[in-house]
Amino acid sequence: MDPVILSRLQFALATFVHFLFVPLTIGLSFFTAWMETKYVRSGDEIYKKQAKFWGRIFLINFVLGVVTGIALEFQFGTNWANYSKFVGDIFGSLLAIEATVAFFLESTFIAVWAFGWDRVSKKFHCICIWFVAFAGTISALWILLANGFMQHPVGYQVVDGVARLASFTDVLFNTYGWHMYFHTVCGAFVLASFLIMGVCAWHFFLGKNVDFFHVAFKSASCFALIFTVLLALAGHQLGQVTAEHQKSKFAAMESVWETEPGTPMYLLTIPNITEEGNLVQTLKVPGALSFLATNSFDQTITGLNDIDPELRPPVWPVFASFRIMVGLGFLLLAVAILSFIIKGFVPSLGWGLWVYILMIPVPYLAAQLGWIVTEIGRQPWVVFGLMKTSAAGSPPVDWYQVMGTLVAMGAIYGLITLTGFILMIKTAVKGPDDTAEHYA
Repeated sequence: MDPVILSRLQFALATFVHFLFVPLTIGLSFFTAWMETKYVRSGDEIYKKQAKFWGRIFLINFVLGVVTGIALEFQFGTNWANYSKFVGDIFGSLLAIEATVAFFLESTFIAVWAFGWDRVSKKFHCICIWFVAFAGTISALWILLANGFMQHPVGYQVVDGVARLASFTDVLFNTYGWHMYFHTVCGAFVLASFLIMGVCAWHFFLGKNVDFFHVAFKSASCFALIFTVLLALAGHQLGQVTAEHQKSKFAAMESVWETEPGTPMYLLTIPNITEEGNLVQTLKVPGALSFLATNSFDQTITGLNDIDPELRPPVWPVFASFRIMVGLGFLLLAVAILSFIIKGFVPSLGWGLWVYILMIPVPYLAAQLGWIVTEIGRQPWVVFGLMKTSAAGSPPVDWYQVMGTLVAMGAIYGLITLTGFILMIKTAVKGPDDTAEHYA
């Protein structure tokens, strides 16, 4: 068995589990900060209660996000030594800034916030949660700029077979990384909004704490509407950047095989990998794909048949994941619009409330599918155009060593995930009356 393949599976496992907690942490931190700000400004105790209740779920996510993220950085040294050697000068600087600035700031103020209720002034306590929220998004920025270099390497020079940092400014303002960042952060707000609305719907259905959760639902529905729209716009911009810098990924996303000007979009497409074409392509919209990718109906989109087969990503996983992700995005947008319109009387929907409960996992699935498109679509490169994934592993590592750690990590991460979701569900179901008055 190939240790590189096993290492990829191990890294994918850790990333998948880690990203179950990261977006909700980001989204809930701002929602909690918003509720506490309303408490400080109005003095209304219901907002303090809101901040404590949603903050409890946020804290669970934060802790589990930290625990599941630590193993990712260790894998760079244990499983990806050649990769670390090649990009360490660039990657290391970004991760160092994330750890010493953003994560340090976040960890410090989250402790003050969690244990500082009624021990520090209301205004300072509120400032602490805002520091936590902004530090979390800044932490995500450095991570995504590092990933952005893997997608679109800039600001480097290859010296003696190693990528050396030539311009930190170029790396910092990498267009690909920033578009990934905006798309990811918008997705985090959408995920948090739908989880909040789902929890509220559960309590509406049971007739418990209706007034309390109606306050949360109204705010969450506004968040959901704003950020589903922004998510769609950010996703469109990211798609255009992908079409510019990763032609093979974009062609796989849309299953485009032939290079032609004014490339059409087919609303119904089924790829045929063995024949290097599409088994089905119908409902043609002339020039639409060119326009979506370049803002021009006449531009040429490079097809997969003009890309070396060894440099193409696996088409089916990328194509299917992209299509499903976009479909789920439109579903989220539709529900967000409806929720904003009916937010005033949503507690009386009866069995219709189950729509919101069943929608909770949808943004989670969409986010994971997005990462499948991003990472599998980059293959066979670990750093696009510079280093292939097959050359990035750790030479001394044998397959059975990776297999052993993969099995062990799968068991540990499975237990962590199960524990985390049980804790969140129990906290969400109990409601605010069972939330501890202090976290200390």
